[in-house]
Parts: sequence; structure tokens; C-alpha cells
Amino acid sequence: MEFTFTLKYQLAAEDCETDAIVERLGEAGCDDALVGIGLPGRLALEFTREAKNAEAAVRSALADVRRAVPSATLIEAAPDLVGLTDAAEIVGVSRQNMRKLMLAHPGNFPAPVHEASASIWHLADILSWLQARGNYRLAQDMLELAEVAMRVNVAKEAHRLAPPSAKELKALVS
Repeated sequence: MEFTFTLKYQLAAEDCETDAIVERLGEAGCDDALVGIGLPGRLALEFTREAKNAEAAVRSALADVRRAVPSATLIEAAPDLVGLTDAAEIVGVSRQNMRKLMLAHPGNFPAPVHEASASIWHLADILSWLQARGNYRLAQDMLELAEVAMRVNVAKEAHRLAPPSAKELKALVS
């Protein structure tokens, strides 16, 4: 199967020679990625990778980038963090329809990761919720990819916690 996803990185100050990075990425097996270097110190890679499943596609891309640019720090794997507009576009409905669903089902619509004037959700949570309702045709590979991207992002953030704090906080927020 073919999976399309994005990995965004922060580059180390000493490793910002973009031509050399692009060359190393190609040599490391990232020739299936569109390389974006718009912001100084940032690297975005949009992969279209063939693999047996989404997990294998994302893991192999992460490993290839680590090999090519070991000093790069992962910022985000996508598709994961989305607003209602993004989620609606992926599902193929209007933003108004997605908002209506959220407001009509306050007790079981997925909780946002961040709630403000522009709230953010894990795409996998919204897709799983919609799939359970049975009213929407969702591409299974998109749900699988969103779940993998969410796990990568959560693992990246969990890595920032010291082990004793992690256990205590997990007990408090679960």
C-alpha cells in the first residue's frame, strides 16, 4: 500500500546546509519525499511511501531521516493535530457539518487536545468516532495513518517527562 504523510523537523544550528541535507536524505532512502525548507532551521518532508501498513511506512521514514540528519529534532508527524476545518476536509464534509456534529454530541464527541478559539483534536479520535457512528465512508488507510501519527507525536511528547513524573502524571490524568 501507499501512504502519504508529513514529518516536520527542527534542524540543529550547525546542520542547516540545505543542499547537503537534501543530498543526504536522498542517499538515506528518502527519495520518496518532497522536501520543504521554507522556514530557516526547519525541514518538512512529505512522504509517499509504499509499505505493508502505515506503521511500517512511518517508522521506516523516521529511521531514514534519523540516519540522514541525526541532529534533527522531530516537531510533528502528520496527519494528526487538526482543527474542525481540517477534519471536515479529510472526511469530505463541510466545516459547518463537523461543528454541528461536535455541538450535537457534547458527551461523546472526542475531546480536543487544546481548547481555545481555535481548538485542536487528534485526527484519529475524530475518524474513529465517525467510523463508530457508521454514517461516514472513511478510508481505512487514513484512519490507520492518523493513529500512527498520533502515537508518534504522543511518544515524542512523553519522552520529555522524567520517569518519576511520568508515572505520577499518568495516574492523575488517566
